[in-house]
Amino acid sequence: MQIHEIPALRDPIAIVAFNGWNDAGEAASGASAHLMNCWGIQENLIAESDSEDFYDYQQIRPMVFVDNSEIRRINWPTTRIYAVLTPHLPFDLVVIRGPEPSLKWKSFSAQILDLFDDLEIDLVITLGSLLADVPHSRPISVTGTSANPELAKRFGVEVSRYEGPTGILGILQDTCQRRNIDAISLWAAIPHYASASPSPKATLALIEELEDFLEITIPTGDLTEAARAWEIAVSQLAAEDSEISEYVKQLEADKDDSDLEDTTGDVIAKEFERYLKRQGDSQ
Repeated sequence: MQIHEIPALRDPIAIVAFNGWNDAGEAASGASAHLMNCWGIQENLIAESDSEDFYDYQQIRPMVFVDNSEIRRINWPTTRIYAVLTPHLPFDLVVIRGPEPSLKWKSFSAQILDLFDDLEIDLVITLGSLLADVPHSRPISVTGTSANPELAKRFGVEVSRYEGPTGILGILQDTCQRRNIDAISLWAAIPHYASASPSPKATLALIEELEDFLEITIPTGDLTEAARAWEIAVSQLAAEDSEISEYVKQLEADKDDSDLEDTTGDVIAKEFERYLKRQGDSQ
């Protein structure tokens, strides 16, 4: 781990997202990128991983680019850790992003958690997105989970019952639990028939869930309009294929029935509270 600069941080919270297996529709990586840009604050590069140790270059190839001096250079895959200093919030953010590492996940997670210890991070939120049988024309579902039942109860998220293959997010969650660092996951569900391109609607859903969880307001910028344009574009493509169109209608009916059963006064109140908060911040 190459350390660049460790700034003074106030009760930092870590937000973790990786490109790759855990990032359907690029929703999670899109959310982390949005967090770094939405306040117009210059981020500080704290550290980056050694790409030789954790990346297989035949799986994740280095990229050639030409810089402003017209000199060809190599951009090596790596994980970068940034500080986003937010004086208007009661805490600062530490954003971890990059391609999912290919190798040595135990060592990688240990290095990340060692840095979290140095930064005195007590809460880690991992962001992910997965493919699901959901319609693009309805609100994107985001599920919060924790592997620790006590933690799940304290933060109001579900206890993770998943069994099966996992990615680096699962390894980081396990490492956090072993080190007694609070960690939860937020997962957005992406329509599998619309996963070929980035989904700003799912990115927006993750941002809104973060707002509710952290009890803050996050500027959405162009994300709301991009989400609306994405939904329109997917609707147009679906309408061109009768089988997909019928499939989407069935998914919509199933989703509407499910939402009707789940709708409570708390859900409506939460949406109204979010609306009032945004109205207050815009004045």
